[in-house]
Amino acid sequence: MKAHAHSLRIAPKKANLIAKLVRGMVVADAMEALRKTHKKGARMVELLLRSAIANASHNDKQDAQTMVIRTIIVNQGTAYRRGMPMARGRQRPFRKFLSHIDLELGFAGDEKIEKSKKNKKIEKASPEAKSPVEDSGAKVTKKTKATSSSSSQSS
Repeated sequence: MKAHAHSLRIAPKKANLIAKLVRGMVVADAMEALRKTHKKGARMVELLLRSAIANASHNDKQDAQTMVIRTIIVNQGTAYRRGMPMARGRQRPFRKFLSHIDLELGFAGDEKIEKSKKNKKIEKASPEAKSPVEDSGAKVTKKTKATSSSSSQSS
């Protein structure tokens, strides 16, 4: 089950620290970790996680407490342009970035199945691939000292 939050007023670098904390965790453990973390981003990710849990239980009739956080992606959104006054009537510009956070819940067994499907695709491709040395029919010849010295004497 998925949940999205767009244009959150937190820098993506700060939100990504919290995302790394809970990525791949069981939902119950992630909620506890977010509750104990004293960061603004933790409150935002906690609300997003609650939304994903509600989506899973209401829409798909799943037990959200047994699910894991499959993916949590933090992207940079638009930026507010602000400025700090300086001497001589100038202004130093700076930007306040917004974040987009996408969260997806899944079951622990599903990740193993997806990884095995990806590995099978790679295994199928590798025997068919040929190395460039086998495909090329040209042979590389080395110049000998005699041919190089005779060419330099003739000129």
